[in-house]
Amino acid sequence: MANFEARTSAASGRITVSLTGECDLAAREHLTAVLLDAVHRARAVFVDLARLTFIDSSGVHSLVVAHHAAKQTGGHIYVINAVGPVASVLEITGLDTLLRAPAEERRHV
Repeated sequence: MANFEARTSAASGRITVSLTGECDLAAREHLTAVLLDAVHRARAVFVDLARLTFIDSSGVHSLVVAHHAAKQTGGHIYVINAVGPVASVLEITGLDTLLRAPAEERRHV
């Protein structure tokens, strides 16, 4: 498995999932499980990508699956702090817009 880690923390009715390393096919099942667990536990899930160095279509797939699951329960999933190549992938796929946290929410993360 590539160097990948997903850490979850909860505070104030929200969950933050912090991703580190490279998110590729080897990490997809783990990431999907972590994100689905988070969206079932909180109405707002923030995925912090500050320490993620790589994401491919497998990671994009996990984010989309989590987005649909959150919508079904009336919740939201947001990506924050994407930089470099990860930010580029989110921009190309449109996830930067789809999963952008409202300005008032970004101030609390």
